[in-house]
Amino acid sequence: MKACFMGLGYIGLPTAIIAAKHGVQVVGVDINPKVVEMTNRGQLHIIEPGMEEMLKEVVKSGMLHASITPEVSDAYFMVVPTPFKGNHEPDISYVEAATRAVLPLLKEGDLYVIESTSPVGTTDKMRDLIFGERPELEGKVFIAYCPERVLPGNVIYELIHNDRVIGGMDEASTDQAIAFYGQFVQGTLHRTNSKTAEMCKLTENSSRDVQIAFANELSLICDKAGINVWELINLANKHPRVNILQPGCGVGGHCIAVDPYFITADFPIESQIIGKAREINNYKSFWCAEKVQNEMLKFELAHHRKPCVAMMGLAFKPNIDDLRESPAKYITTKVMQSCNNADILVVEPNITEHKVFKLTNYREAYEKADVVVFLTAHEPFKTLEWREDKVILDFCGVFKR
Repeated sequence: MKACFMGLGYIGLPTAIIAAKHGVQVVGVDINPKVVEMTNRGQLHIIEPGMEEMLKEVVKSGMLHASITPEVSDAYFMVVPTPFKGNHEPDISYVEAATRAVLPLLKEGDLYVIESTSPVGTTDKMRDLIFGERPELEGKVFIAYCPERVLPGNVIYELIHNDRVIGGMDEASTDQAIAFYGQFVQGTLHRTNSKTAEMCKLTENSSRDVQIAFANELSLICDKAGINVWELINLANKHPRVNILQPGCGVGGHCIAVDPYFITADFPIESQIIGKAREINNYKSFWCAEKVQNEMLKFELAHHRKPCVAMMGLAFKPNIDDLRESPAKYITTKVMQSCNNADILVVEPNITEHKVFKLTNYREAYEKADVVVFLTAHEPFKTLEWREDKVILDFCGVFKR
């Protein structure tokens, strides 16, 4: 069979590669010509261990190629971004645009699947769009929702071994989607309907957001009380039924920092805890920025000069190059904007350049800085030694002090 993946981002490209590796003829579609060009050269435009070798293999074998426009296929997968608008309203315009792009190509017996994280009811809306524009296809194509649930940095393993939730518009659609994913997924494929599958994805990430908010709220309390939050959580987790997560400088990425809004937007009265968790995690980033600014002012008053400050990490989580919705990036920007003429060194070892920030080597920045702010717990940072001669703000537990 031939499959068309609409979107070659952090999920679309790895899924397309894995499918091609397992014998599916794949065309990957992206609106970015550079992404298409790199993919066709066998070059990965994202950081993912082991993935580039696999990409080179499937491109060389002819099982995968990239294009700016979709091609006639047997199965179509919408793997495009679903951001939110300024008022935290979900934006499914990319899903709709991708759907409209494949509409003319759909034929009887085709499978259409949305993988993009979406508000409840999105699959219904796309079904109505498809049948509204192509009424002759009603009852003749299969429509389903199947969200991804992978961890950046371990995508190859998790795409194959993780369980998947598959929600079809009807039993036949679920069967067809299961048949496709069964070609490469070794985890269990769980059957449900599309609305439940959509809510399941939102629930998973909202649950994690709430748990992180608890850890972040503890960190605020402990800072005020003069308690080491890392030690506290370690001790509390000795309880056999307690498993508190680690605090950080906020929550980022395109999932946990976004998905809860898809619930609060549609169910504002009912989603009290979910909404409050979002507030706490957003506030933690603001609090961290304020903390950095206060330490900079203290240093200036004590030493009669502005400090050199190292902002360590821009990615939203350790050991990846993904800056989407990153609290570290927000904090760095806020600190730079509030401190004119300050010497701010920005560090992100997983990218080579950035359009806004001039990047500095992490060892050079650590050595030079008076104030060191750890925002992302990248592994290279953990090779550094604690320095008593520096002001160290460890928001992500590099030293856990």
